[in-house]
Amino acid sequence: MSITADEVNFLVFRYLQESGFTHSAYSFGYESMIHKTNINGGDVPPGALISFIQKGLQYLELEANMNDDGTVTDGSIALLPARELLANDVPALKEIVSRRRELDPAGEKAMETTASYQPPSSSAPSEKKGAGASVEGVAILEGHSSEVFVCAWNPTANILASGSGDATARIWTLPSDLSEEGSVRSDLLRHSSDLPAGGAGDNSKDVTTLDWNTEGTLLATGSYDGQARVWSKEGALLQTLSKHRGPIFSLKWNRKGDSLLSGSVDQSAIVWDAKTGAVRQQFEFHSAPTLDVDWRNNTSFATCSTDKMIYVCRVGDQKPVKAFSGHTDEVNAIKWDPNGNLLASCSDDRTAKIWSLRSDECVADFREHDKEIYTLKWSPTGPGSANPNRDLILATASFDATIKLWDVEQASAARTDNSPSPSSASLRTLKGHTDPVYSLAFSPDGAFLASGSFDGCVHVWDVGSGDLVKTYKGTGGIFEVSWNKDGNRLAACFANSNIAIIDFDLRV
Repeated sequence: MSITADEVNFLVFRYLQESGFTHSAYSFGYESMIHKTNINGGDVPPGALISFIQKGLQYLELEANMNDDGTVTDGSIALLPARELLANDVPALKEIVSRRRELDPAGEKAMETTASYQPPSSSAPSEKKGAGASVEGVAILEGHSSEVFVCAWNPTANILASGSGDATARIWTLPSDLSEEGSVRSDLLRHSSDLPAGGAGDNSKDVTTLDWNTEGTLLATGSYDGQARVWSKEGALLQTLSKHRGPIFSLKWNRKGDSLLSGSVDQSAIVWDAKTGAVRQQFEFHSAPTLDVDWRNNTSFATCSTDKMIYVCRVGDQKPVKAFSGHTDEVNAIKWDPNGNLLASCSDDRTAKIWSLRSDECVADFREHDKEIYTLKWSPTGPGSANPNRDLILATASFDATIKLWDVEQASAARTDNSPSPSSASLRTLKGHTDPVYSLAFSPDGAFLASGSFDGCVHVWDVGSGDLVKTYKGTGGIFEVSWNKDGNRLAACFANSNIAIIDFDLRV
């Protein structure tokens, strides 16, 4: 048996996806041209790379213990640490085993064994596919055949959109009562014309991002194939936007709904005319993949990249309005506050920063996380929000398994000088997860914060007190959580291809 370079690349790509290294997975897949292979992702089981490595190490261990005649001394196997198996060839391993037997003639086995790995569960609940079945206030939506990377509630209706590695998006129409089996309708949005119904999909068309327009009438999706697509609320494909030369990581409607903004691995950001699908302007300022984009208002926006830079751009301008440098590693996410005055960013350099157009330096520097910060969210409170009388708060989530809440009142008085940026202390640290936290979502009134982690848990926190008020434990890591418009229902996207709809009456 032999294995090709394309097959090795695909195993590495899937391992990165399953481990939650989403940006790294897409970058690797793009550079290794996985989309040009004929490998069917549905035929590759979860944890395949680790399983193969584990079996290979066990085979090496067996070879190291075997005599020339194929027998094993005393019928016992000397267990070897993984670091020795990886660092030595078979003759060297045989010498190690021989020395250990001389030192331990009784043939006692070494205490350390080769590493083990438990991949995210791929088992599916027993409920009917495409239907919601409520168990203790939780409905499981089945239908996707691969990881569900993204989800978003329609801003005006009880409708959820989801995007998956199976090359499809789905629009789920949900009733007010999920207890009735078969009461959920699912519309399939195929991103590959040759995808069979219920098929495993094509990894070159993974749905990486999606966003509803403000009216909830249009859904935009971005894909690994570099195309953006616009769909009706009923799931009809209206436009295919083809200009990017690499996977799309971020896609956002402006508030007016006349423009769509996309950011891609091809290092560019594009503003599209929502009515015609034409390119209004392409912005090519970054020197590495664009990871996130966010509108400031209807005509200006910010972009961030693995090149450590943040640019603020305006439609019609040929140069950036502002270029922010200060992060020392790739910038994972950016977000404007509700008033559009402050821009928050987070990075693999373990910091989150706040920027203002009135200053060349960051106006606040948050440094309390111990590992990379993957995502952040502003509370829907303070000036410019629907809850103007409540304080504005920034939440950050990290690979250190914690969430931190930050008071931005001092930072909101943006500096105009170039003095060193202040390092602020967090209001509180939310501890409860045991693995990296990949997603955060504030309830519409800003009173609660939901978090999703690769430990399989959705936690809901009281923002005012920091108390953990609700928890749901699923099977598989969580890529995203999202509140509905009424703030009484949460959606969570799982790596095991399912979506959990969690009813939370938090005020009872």
